[in-house]
Amino acid sequence: MEESELFRKKREKIESLRASGVELYPNDVKVTHRMDEMQKNYGHLDHDALAGVEEHFSVAGRIMAIRDFGKGAFIVLQDRKGKLQAFIRKDRVGEKGFSLFKSLDVGDIAFVAGRIFKTKTGELTIEAATLRLLAKAMRFLPEKWHGLTDVEARYRQRHLDLVMNPRVREVFQTRSRIIQLIRQFMQERDFLEVETPMMQPIAGGALARPFKTHHNALDMDLYLRIAPELYLKRLIVGGLERVYEINRNFRNEGISTLHNPEFTMMEFYMAYATYEDLMVLTEELLTFIVRTLFGSLKVTYQGTELDFTPPWPRMTVRDALTRIGNIDPGILGDRGGLHKVAGGMGLLFEEHQPLGKILMGIFDEKVEGRIIQPTFITHYPIEVSPLSRRNVEDPSLADRFELFIYGREIANAFSELNDPADQRQRFIKQLQEREAGDEEAHEMDEDYIQALEYAMPPAAGEGIGVDRLVMLLTDSPSIRDVILFPQMRKKEEDKEKTEER
Repeated sequence: MEESELFRKKREKIESLRASGVELYPNDVKVTHRMDEMQKNYGHLDHDALAGVEEHFSVAGRIMAIRDFGKGAFIVLQDRKGKLQAFIRKDRVGEKGFSLFKSLDVGDIAFVAGRIFKTKTGELTIEAATLRLLAKAMRFLPEKWHGLTDVEARYRQRHLDLVMNPRVREVFQTRSRIIQLIRQFMQERDFLEVETPMMQPIAGGALARPFKTHHNALDMDLYLRIAPELYLKRLIVGGLERVYEINRNFRNEGISTLHNPEFTMMEFYMAYATYEDLMVLTEELLTFIVRTLFGSLKVTYQGTELDFTPPWPRMTVRDALTRIGNIDPGILGDRGGLHKVAGGMGLLFEEHQPLGKILMGIFDEKVEGRIIQPTFITHYPIEVSPLSRRNVEDPSLADRFELFIYGREIANAFSELNDPADQRQRFIKQLQEREAGDEEAHEMDEDYIQALEYAMPPAAGEGIGVDRLVMLLTDSPSIRDVILFPQMRKKEEDKEKTEER
């Protein structure tokens, strides 16, 4: 049947219900039980045992299937936690109730109340004494959602994805659990959860392109934050000493399986700690989450077993370049040699680019994707670490680490730069790089420098990519699989409509 004809018949049914006085969207029922609870508490009982259960149950959910046998029928209801079968019999729900059943469709939201029993096939079932329509679906659910090859349709219509795919619901339930565990872990260590501005007058705290907006009343440009770092460190100056925030960052960059312009970070700062302390803390946090979720420290991701058993390997950037990237250690300090190696990889750097940026460009190309097991990479070039404390033994390096798992950066941390004079010089250097064309270089932030001039205690801070962590722990291949509403390109038909207008 043509789709337009199906919709015509659906509209006729809805109008007929309205005319007969059926309320299509009531809100006066009380649900007493979840379906997974009923399956857990009663699913193991046999028919005779269930016959002794006098309790009446009321459930509600979306109708996922209907099997009509004339004077009786089975429907499958789905709520947020599971599914349960209901038996609709004319002599139990009455003429009016059974007439209502005949007007129900897959996709409608319904309410059923009654006692429970088991069918001959052993399926727990609620025998309806009461049947109500709670919300009439005006559109049809996709019949073969699991067979869709257009994965973008799932992301664009996440509401349908959640209805039709239990695995998707499980992913987002696990995501919520992971965030709860992070909060539990941080609270137990006396960290205070805070909120800092999403709109900032200066885009700071990271090297990234910001989104720009304008506040009309104040007549000033603002930026969606690329990181909360400089505000969280102001709180360290203010004496809070241990703070963290779980919230969104926004970066005007590309979209891929690992990048979404709007993403979730957990960022925290700890006074009287170093980046080495945070490596231990990070191991403790992630092993706590993994062990709680799986009862083990081994997780399979995309067919590869990841072992989170501490201690995790630690390796400097330079060691990683030589041992994993097979770069000749003799050229790591040779700009000309590095330019030649980078050029052989198709990486082009202008002459003014600092040596550290060339090193990290080669690292990104040759090393990052080869680090599979949880590994800390330490001692980054100071040129790519404008907010980090210098290493005492080698001031060209920063006391910094990044955590890599399955070829992806999961966390970035460093001992904080709390010398306002040094910070000013770093900002000036960043301004020079902006003038030379680097759009991601940091801007000067006089207000932050002034805060440092009131003295910030020695501290260390870290950002952990929540989305990427959830990807690993739910075996999800794309960041879009763990963000409920990922950013999508406009559909071609939307573009055409926009152009027509």
